Amino acid sequence: MTDMTEALPYRKHPTALVESEHIGRGTRIWAFVHVLPGAIIGEDCNIGDHCYIESGAVVGNRVTIKNGVAVWEGVHLGDDVFLGPNVALTNDLLPRSRKPDWVCHPTYIERGATIGANATIVCRVRIGEYAMVGAGSVVTKDIPAHALCFGNPAAVRGWVCRCAARLTFEGEETTCRECGDQYRQTPGGIIRIV
Repeated sequence: MTDMTEALPYRKHPTALVESEHIGRGTRIWAFVHVLPGAIIGEDCNIGDHCYIESGAVVGNRVTIKNGVAVWEGVHLGDDVFLGPNVALTNDLLPRSRKPDWVCHPTYIERGATIGANATIVCRVRIGEYAMVGAGSVVTKDIPAHALCFGNPAAVRGWVCRCAARLTFEGEETTCRECGDQYRQTPGGIIRIV
């Protein structure tokens, strides 16, 4: 990492353009990234090559944004979120070029959620904690916490633990085979109980 700047509380590749003053300690910003003024990026994040972080975007702590992702105004990424390469986020339901009265619609991706490569997230949705969205999916509605979803449009196909292992329910409760966390099914999805 000898080509990264060391004087800042975060690391920035020389080709990155960082105009925001709100970058957390230990964050790494790689080649050809553009961070606009007013963007907020937390601590210990990793922002891959050719990313764009717009004013009004909020990125939590320990977030990984892989190459080729644009994070627009109104997008809120919780702590520990993972965005795969070329994830497409949106903030406008009725886009037209140079529309003077456009409305920014927020999108919330909550703590620990994973969005697979090339997935599209239509604005005005909330993706719950530790949910996992499969590569190439198109998310058009809210996704509950711990849901495994994929397809076009994305639909819930199962459940995943915080550790990302797939959960299998034979009754109302289950224990993760990988880490031992316990979960209970509810009418709105699943909840972690231990």
